[in-house]
Amino acid sequence: MGHVDVNSVSYTLPDGRVLLRDVSVRVGEGAKVALIGPNGTGKTTLTRIIAGDLDPHEGAVTRSGGLGVMRQFIGKVRDESTVRDLLVSVAPARVRAAAEEIDRTELLMMERDSEDDQMAYAHALVEWGEAGGYEQETVWDQCTMAALGVPYEKAQWRKVTTLSGGEQKRLVLEALLRGPEEVLLLDEPDNYLDVPAKRWLEEALVASPKTVLFISHDRELLDRVASRIATLEPGAAGASLWVHPGRFSTYAQARADRNAKLEEMRRRWDEEHAKLKTLVQTLKVKATYNDGMASRYQAAQTRLAKFEEAGPPEAIPVLQHVRMRLTGGRTAKRALVAEQLELSGLMKPFDLEVWYGERVAILGSNGSGKSHFLRLLASGGTDPEREHQPVGDVQPAPVPHTGLVRLGSRVRPGWFAQTHEHPSLMGRTLLEILHRGDEHRVGKPREEAARALDRYELARAGEQRFESLSGGQQARFQILLLELSGATMLLLDEPTDNLDLHSAEALEEGLERFEGTVVAVTHDRWFARSFDRFLVFGADGRVYESDVPVWDEGRVVRAR
Repeated sequence: MGHVDVNSVSYTLPDGRVLLRDVSVRVGEGAKVALIGPNGTGKTTLTRIIAGDLDPHEGAVTRSGGLGVMRQFIGKVRDESTVRDLLVSVAPARVRAAAEEIDRTELLMMERDSEDDQMAYAHALVEWGEAGGYEQETVWDQCTMAALGVPYEKAQWRKVTTLSGGEQKRLVLEALLRGPEEVLLLDEPDNYLDVPAKRWLEEALVASPKTVLFISHDRELLDRVASRIATLEPGAAGASLWVHPGRFSTYAQARADRNAKLEEMRRRWDEEHAKLKTLVQTLKVKATYNDGMASRYQAAQTRLAKFEEAGPPEAIPVLQHVRMRLTGGRTAKRALVAEQLELSGLMKPFDLEVWYGERVAILGSNGSGKSHFLRLLASGGTDPEREHQPVGDVQPAPVPHTGLVRLGSRVRPGWFAQTHEHPSLMGRTLLEILHRGDEHRVGKPREEAARALDRYELARAGEQRFESLSGGQQARFQILLLELSGATMLLLDEPTDNLDLHSAEALEEGLERFEGTVVAVTHDRWFARSFDRFLVFGADGRVYESDVPVWDEGRVVRAR
């Protein structure tokens, strides 16, 4: 059984900022350890160092057993790759190399078809067999059946872009959990998964004998799976790491107790430091007119020097204080009306009325049409008036539907969709985006823009380009843009997926104060507790309301 040992790792960004400082953690055989911390503290960078994608500037990483890696981009693949390509990318190294050689020689045969090309292709097939490729295809068949409901033979050439984010995640997780690697490194494996899939993941991780280090912000999953919590704490000289040896249910109190202890130790150190400096100064004065005090003065100097050389105790972590001011505004009493609305090929017709100020959570399995419904609202409905144009930088793609959905007077939809590209933000720094403004936002002077970023704990990232931010930082910045754009209806598609724990709590507090209507697609069981209405997209194709969250709806039954 494998293990991972991170020993005194430090990493400095190209701009000279220290990201990680003297980070150490051991993930023992069969352990399930969660890596958490504020967005931007270096969680993904640390996993890339462990995976061998990056070299640490100090320290070392040792591990035993094969390593299987789920990287952060899984779930939002938007290239031309196929299901086979995705499965090959997480296969054992020898299988991966054999698959690449088959692809290369097959292409040469198609282009030239010389005798040498035929021989090379034959050798590639032999190596595929010896590497365990055919056995791997049997495993992949089990994976596609579990994740997509179709056999590998039928699914292998399907474009990954036709899969939902949850289907991409589930497919890769199935492959890694069934694979031979003894150590798994999972970067936010629960993102895009619906609740039945999250429950499956929780049970699979707990039952697996594999050693697992995973990043997650899902509070329920953390509590059910992780036996230890490793936290990257931000600091002025880079993030450091400490490990809570218990479960997540005891984590908050343990962290508060630790910070209180560090604060007390620092207070005592400062007091002792002040006493020693005062003593040295006093003896220095006395030694000027009393030679007998010279030796005591020298001894005090030595004592102070040794005290300062030993240094203060560990610094108290920089605590986040995200403050979201989602204001909104008055709209018509009926913010949203749907009449016999049918999302073509997805769900059966349904009626819906949402009143101003309501909080509606949309629940259901992946692929049921929830995000399509949200996108239809984001585009202004069936026949949108000019006032219903979305306030964001992305124009939603049309959603085929029948029936009618319309927004009320003065409803300005603000759409949060993490899986979409934001071309107008790419290549620009955060301060530049806020300073210039757009058709929905008035540009802000740099000082005022900097204060807005500071409220979202993004001040230090103000000169960074949008695409260089972590997923959570991008999410926070997009919420800030919605705040500044005058949206009166927030349409949130999995808003907590990439938010760290503190930011998710700040969002919940911000939504409580928001004077407008909130419609959110979510699989976050903790986050859903703050909503008062639940619209469920059922497995039988019906859309119905519930007074309480419904998490057990399976996949919608339809031809695939």
